[in-house]
Amino acid sequence: MTDSVLTRLDPRADVAKLTADLIDIDSVSGNERVLADAVEDLLRSCSHLEVIRDGDSLVARTSLGRAERVILAGHLDTVPLPRVPGSRGTVPSLWDGEVLYGRGATDMKGGVAVQLALAAALTEPTRDITYVFYDHEEVEAALSGLGRLVEKYPAWLVGDFAVLLEPTDGTVEGGCNGTARFNVTTTGRAAHSARAWMGENAIHKAAEVLVRLREHEPATVSVDGLDFRESLNAVLISGGTAGNVIPDRAVVEVNYRFAPDKTPEEAEEYVRQLLHGFDVERTDAAAGARPGLDHPAAAAFVQAVGAEPKPKYGWTDVARFSALGVPAVNFGPGDALLAHSDDEHVHAEAIRACLKALNDWLA
Repeated sequence: MTDSVLTRLDPRADVAKLTADLIDIDSVSGNERVLADAVEDLLRSCSHLEVIRDGDSLVARTSLGRAERVILAGHLDTVPLPRVPGSRGTVPSLWDGEVLYGRGATDMKGGVAVQLALAAALTEPTRDITYVFYDHEEVEAALSGLGRLVEKYPAWLVGDFAVLLEPTDGTVEGGCNGTARFNVTTTGRAAHSARAWMGENAIHKAAEVLVRLREHEPATVSVDGLDFRESLNAVLISGGTAGNVIPDRAVVEVNYRFAPDKTPEEAEEYVRQLLHGFDVERTDAAAGARPGLDHPAAAAFVQAVGAEPKPKYGWTDVARFSALGVPAVNFGPGDALLAHSDDEHVHAEAIRACLKALNDWLA
């Protein structure tokens, strides 16, 4: 664990060790300051980089006049530490042979370590590079440090192509699905449950909503050569007031993960048609991102990685870059299925392989 003393990071050390050093700095969302201080100290020691800081977010860039500019981005924060005694995915980090355990090992301090190693080493890259490190990714979108940078420093986020170093197990994942949430409300008439015929059961009415969702066949949509699987599910149900009262209101919360060929408005219309006859309210939505793999920089990157690209089914901040007109992909060390888990871990060689792929492409 760290205290208020500035932690010095060594970007020229083994990138797996650098990852462990990052994990050792607790940076649960809202507590990124110590880590941001350490990252800023490292970046400002690199004379070839221009650096700005906003809150606990940082942007550093080369300005060599190259024909293309690439953005490498990653978030500094993690989800809260595990509560289960004996969990290994916590802070400080723990080595088991070549496997590194700790909060953020996959999501995404391995990726941040790769960014820092590249930022220090690539003084004469073949493309100009912008490095983005931001806070508050693991909480509500309104707090996102990346969103704040987009609003306050748009000129610093101009680029031809972006790589978000979220965990992908070393495979390029293009674009991402969009996501939308809806409240589907049914109403009835309250009555004493001993005289149920006097009321109208709102929870029973919600059964038809669940039937339509159960029988719905999710689509697989091809976008720019990648097949995005959609999903539409009930995720929460609430209703009722007491154990002896016929409920007069029930709410089914629905989450729709939609392919990036749709806008949030088109996704909403799709859900409204499926649930026609019910009160449907959209409560949240975020657009997806097309893969953009036809861009020359993207094609060169895929070739350098040497693995067949895959679609990203979850939502990530590549969508923010896509909204700026910057094609973006996800590529980083570690298995995304281990993110946020009580035994979060990453293999050292996965981090080294990610660094090598990006270095080969950019150097």
